[in-house]
Amino acid sequence: MLRTATFWLRPAFALRVFGRFQRLVGFDRSMALASAALTALVPLAIVCSSLVVRLGGKDVAERVIDRYALTQDGAEAVRHILSSSGGWSSVGLFGLAFLLVSALSFARAAQRLFEQGWELQPLSVRNTVNGLKWIALLAGYALLSGWVHAVLGRRTLELGASLLVAPVTAVFLLWSGRLLSAARISRGDLMPFGFIGAALLAGYSVAMSVYLPYLFNSSTNRYGAIGAVFAMLSALFGAMFVTVSSAALGREVQEELDRIGRGERPPDNEVRQEWDTVIRQARSRWQTTRGPSILGRLTRKH
Repeated sequence: MLRTATFWLRPAFALRVFGRFQRLVGFDRSMALASAALTALVPLAIVCSSLVVRLGGKDVAERVIDRYALTQDGAEAVRHILSSSGGWSSVGLFGLAFLLVSALSFARAAQRLFEQGWELQPLSVRNTVNGLKWIALLAGYALLSGWVHAVLGRRTLELGASLLVAPVTAVFLLWSGRLLSAARISRGDLMPFGFIGAALLAGYSVAMSVYLPYLFNSSTNRYGAIGAVFAMLSALFGAMFVTVSSAALGREVQEELDRIGRGERPPDNEVRQEWDTVIRQARSRWQTTRGPSILGRLTRKH
């Protein structure tokens, strides 16, 4: 187990993952995805909430408030932004058109993640049909994961709900890669990304169950209703950062597994040599940094 851990955590592999993340322009990609998600998911949530309310369910704003135990200004801001009090009839033709355009924009932003991460030729609007299928898949995933959290209720860290949703997240990520790449990425190549992304997003969901109430309440107390938008954008940026990082890590894991399958696995002593080199370089830099200060103290004494 120790040899396996040091194999995957060796410096050369970590540098390749970091290089992959840099080639994806990870931070910019995460912010672009978060912005597109905000403009797509808020209208989609309002429309879905209108339908759920007409079927006798609870409003999405109340679900968010109950799930994260929001109070006072935070709860009021969420009601103000996500309330579906106007009903389905208030959406209108223009609202539906805006919803479709924003959702397709989000789909294309996610599509570019897979195209750049797996070095594919961009399809742009030629993949619109698969983008529409992905939007339906996203809505179904959101409803199913929300239902699981609602059934289990708000418990300590929402750990049980996050664990139950994790396999669903893995399937969603796998099908996202297949749809948005127009089936140019095989399921086997997407498996590491799906499993890593599901695990990391489950951990992120647990962390958000603790931090998001504070984020909502503090942002709305400081900025009013617009603070809820800042809080949602921050939470979405974190989720997209985890997703982009999972894509970079998953791609490198998949390539490493291909190398192992071809018999190119480096021996254990090579892994140990890499760590010895890193430790030796770190010690050398530390001694170089400390050297002038020690010399300066000795000079001042004399």
